[in-house]
Formats: sequence, C-alpha cells, structure tokens
Amino acid sequence: RDGPDGAAGPAPATAARPPPRSPAAMLLVAAGLLLAVAAAGGRVSPAGEQESPPGSRFVCTSLPLEAVGAGCPLPPVPMQGGALPPEEELKATVLQLRETVLQQKETIGSQREAIRELTGKLSRCEGADGKSAWKNEVGKGKDTMGDLPRDPAQVIDQLSRTMQTLKDRLESLEHQLRANVSYAALPADLREMLQRRLGDLERQLLSKVAELEDEKSLLHNETSAHRQKTETALNALLERVSELEKGNSAFKSPDEFKVSLPLRTNYLYGKIKKTLPELYAFTVCLWLRSSASPGIGTPFSYAVPGQANEIVLIEWGNNPIELLINDKVAQLPLFISDGKWHHICITWTTRDGMWEAFQDGEKLGTGENLAPWHPIKPGGVLILGQEQDTVGGRFDATQAFVGEMSQFNIWDRVLKAEDIMNIANCSINMPGNIIPWVDNNVDVFGGATKWPVETCEERLLDL
Repeated sequence: RDGPDGAAGPAPATAARPPPRSPAAMLLVAAGLLLAVAAAGGRVSPAGEQESPPGSRFVCTSLPLEAVGAGCPLPPVPMQGGALPPEEELKATVLQLRETVLQQKETIGSQREAIRELTGKLSRCEGADGKSAWKNEVGKGKDTMGDLPRDPAQVIDQLSRTMQTLKDRLESLEHQLRANVSYAALPADLREMLQRRLGDLERQLLSKVAELEDEKSLLHNETSAHRQKTETALNALLERVSELEKGNSAFKSPDEFKVSLPLRTNYLYGKIKKTLPELYAFTVCLWLRSSASPGIGTPFSYAVPGQANEIVLIEWGNNPIELLINDKVAQLPLFISDGKWHHICITWTTRDGMWEAFQDGEKLGTGENLAPWHPIKPGGVLILGQEQDTVGGRFDATQAFVGEMSQFNIWDRVLKAEDIMNIANCSINMPGNIIPWVDNNVDVFGGATKWPVETCEERLLDL
C-alpha cells in the first residue's frame, strides 16, 4: 500500500509461500501478464519493467495450478539441457504445438481419403447388379465377375479370396483409425454404413455362388442327355456302316452280283427281304445258269399263310418247267438246262389267268386260265433256290435249284414284249418296281454265296 507521502511502502509479507510451479505454468503466467499489459495499454521499459500509465495502478494476484491446467491445456515440453529463458521456452512450445497439429491434419486427411475411396468402391459394387462393379476395382483392375472361368470351383474360390481381401482391408483401416484418429473423426454411422455395404456384398457373392452351383447341375444334366443322344446316333450310324460293308463292299454296283447254289441240298438258299403286296398282275425276269439233271429244281417260290404254292417256278425230275399260281399249274416251253446263261421272263394277269413265257428276249409260249381272277396275296416269303412246303421252310433237296442266278426283278404289271427284249439284249437296265435286284435286299444261307456277276454283254456271248 502507499504511504502518506505517496511513496510506495514495503509489500506485506505473505503468511505462506505458494508451491513451486512448473516451467509450463510459469510460461502461462508470463504470457497472461504480457497480454494483460498489452490490453491495458501499458508499456514495457527496456529493462523489462512495466511502466504504468499516469494515474494507473495494478494488482498482481497469483493463480492456483489447478486453475491454470483447467483453463489452458498444453502438452508438457521436455527440458533439454537445463532451464531456458521464458521467451525461448514459450517459442519452442508454440512450434512443437504447431508441428503436432500439422501431423494430425495430415493423418486425418489420409484416413478420410481412404474412407472415401472404399466408400466409392462399395457404392459401385452395389450399383452394378453384382457384375460390372467388380471390374477394374478388385485385384487392381482385374475383372473377376465379367469373365468368369468355366470351372465353378475356381469361381467360388476366387470370390471367397476377394471377399476376404475386402474384409482384411476394412479391418486394417478401422485399426489405423482407432490408433491415429479419435472417434470423432470417423462417425459411428459411417462405420455402420461400411459394415452394411460389406454385408450386402457378401450376400451378393453367396447368391452368385448359388447360381453357379445351379448352372453346374444344369450343365451336367444337359451334358448327360446330349451324350446319350450322341451315343444313340453313333450306334445307329455304326450299324448302317456295318450293313453297307456287309452288303456292297464286294461289288462295283448294288446289282452287279449273283447268288451261287452249287449243291442240291435242303439248306442252301437265298431269301428276299422285301415281301409282295397284293398283285393283280406281275412280270418276273431273271438270269439263270444251270446244268443240273434231271431238272434244274426251283429257281424261286413265294408262299403265304394257307398257301405254300402261291407262285412257284420249278423243273422237277423229267417234267417240263412249270409255273404254279395258287397251286394251279401251267407248263412253260422253256429249255435252260444246258449250262449257259439264259434270260427268263414270265408275265401273268388275273384277268382270265393269261400268261406269257420269254427266253432270251423271245416269246416262246402263252396261255390262259391259270388261276383266273385270283389276286396274289400279300405278306408272304420269297425264297431263291428252294420250294417251300410251309411258309419259309420244309425244303426238299430233290426240288432244290443247282446253279447261279442274277438280276431277279418283279414288276406289278405285264411288261411289253419290246421292253423284255431290250432287257434281255442289255439295251436297258430296268429294275423291278416291286422287287429290285440289289445286294442289301438279298440274304444267303447254308453255304450259298454272293459273287460279282459277269457283265450283261459277257452273258450274251454265253448264249
């Protein structure tokens, strides 16, 4: 307090001295004093003493340490090599605080940039129906969904690895955020959004895996059906090839073959695969060569249920060649047991039972009343070289044909005499419209064989 004469008196002594303050607290007090002086408009002398303006007085009151710490939170500044002047210590503290703030800003900026990048990737994953969002994002630009491998197991493994990679990156990011940034820098709703989007992505991946499994099962079923169909087609093709190899491989043309029946037995014969329809007229032509005696036997016979002698051409013992229709008989003026090739044609019509016999193109006989008005019954068996006592069997060796035959053809009409002549002299080749002479239509049994036949011209020279 001031004395009576205005001079400053001695300051009263305090009852107790305050505890020593830390350098930071002292710096804070000094800064407060400087600010107070500046705010009051006072000046500082060169010696560091406060010059009070005229008529001004100041009272200095010490603050407790707790009030200083609560009002201005500053990080402790480590002491280096002893005490520093207050101004230098304050300047170092300010610089350190500024550097810390800059580092925190950089860390927060980098973490926010990573969060924005991951959020953008997840948004693109959601917005592309689970397909195009994967392109150029996962695996540094590798397309993991647009160009899936064909093996579903590889696809499932690849998707699992990709999903695990995203989970690891998110966990690493959260760990870094917990270590470097306060929770205020990463709001809870942002974390929840990331978790929700990652869950959506996982569900999309599981759905894609299920679709791939279904597709795999469907492909397996389709492959099995296609394989079965292919095997069926191949088997049918192999059977057809075997049939063709068995039938046509030995001959230049399907009709250039002959059937050889060298022995008089009851088990050598040929069989025509096709059968006859109901006929009201027919023409039968064939080439024969036989030197058997007595009689050439039975060149062909056609039997139906209930009638074994529906059509038969036979020379038995010393009898002449006979034509049987419905077990009715007509003797034909033909002579062919000289061991040479001969061309034989026989015509018949149900009208009045008219018949004609041709040998080597010439008509040698005609007649009528041979089973008149009797149509030839369909569905029978046509045998070459044997006479049938029952349909397709019970052959008699004494009636078997011995020799060779070729070009056995049947038409459902009576051919003209000029057509028969042209066929016999090799002018035309006219296969039968009911039974044509082709290799795959003739089977041989019991030792009968098929051989390439002489040409038509060579057979003519043999006449």
